Amino acid sequence: MNIQKCIYLLALSSILVACATTQINLPSVTTSGQGESLPGKVVWHDLLSDHPGETRAFYSELFGWEFKSLDAVGGNYEIISHEGKAIGGMVDQTRLPTTADISQWVVILAVADVTAATDAVVSAGGTVFTPPTSLGSRGEIAVVADPQGAIVALLQTGGDDPADDAAGVANGDFLWNELWAANVDTATEFYQNIAPYTLEKLTFNAAGSNIPYRVLSSQGRARVGIRSNPVPDSSPRWQSYLRVDSLGAMEAILSRVPELGGSVLMIATERPEGGYVSVIEDPSGAVVALQTWPMGSAHRNIAEKGGR
Repeated sequence: MNIQKCIYLLALSSILVACATTQINLPSVTTSGQGESLPGKVVWHDLLSDHPGETRAFYSELFGWEFKSLDAVGGNYEIISHEGKAIGGMVDQTRLPTTADISQWVVILAVADVTAATDAVVSAGGTVFTPPTSLGSRGEIAVVADPQGAIVALLQTGGDDPADDAAGVANGDFLWNELWAANVDTATEFYQNIAPYTLEKLTFNAAGSNIPYRVLSSQGRARVGIRSNPVPDSSPRWQSYLRVDSLGAMEAILSRVPELGGSVLMIATERPEGGYVSVIEDPSGAVVALQTWPMGSAHRNIAEKGGR
């Protein structure tokens, strides 16, 4: 694991320890009384940013996101909302005890029992950087790295996971989450021991090569994908995708990324399985992908069309 990841985890651990020490209460990831237990679902995303002001403007202008500061953790936590729904949080990296650039998106995965899940991480050769820690109403969280080094947070909410939305994912909301792994099969086996996933094996063709793709589902819904890492010489990591409804909308977003302080890492690219994908970097350097996805399309097909 590279030094920046280690520093990031130590910094995030310090936040969680502060929560436990001062009994800070973070809000639930869903409106009270509207959630259920959905182990295996990605229920939240946290962003660490070393340019929080520019980052707020970037996502607000491109996707209409709203940011609201909380008093929790000394005020260094903002709830990110989209069309009235909380979808994530942001931490100001400059207020953390590190001078390294650790800006990134962190995927938070629901588990039924966070203690059992962290035990499974250790048994498989992964690393637990922050053991199960109470965040009050949010539940218990642990920060871990899987055996291949990909960072993920595990959250036990006690039944307050956001319910699946039958209406589909809103434009500008998180659509899909994908693990870019060094070894697809061993990563698949690992995550099936963390959450009650069923498995479907797919193969995509890209540039004449067959790409193995694994779809992990729970509660009858496709939850995450696993594929071989498409970025040479980069560490395994989780990659999140935001939904846009058309190629035109994607190109309009990409045209504004540079003026808002970000970078376009991959232009709108057509995929053999359908749709278009692009990858952008926000002003802090955190990376997120965009995927075209027409409203009304079946959620299940995200597994075939989502991802790179």
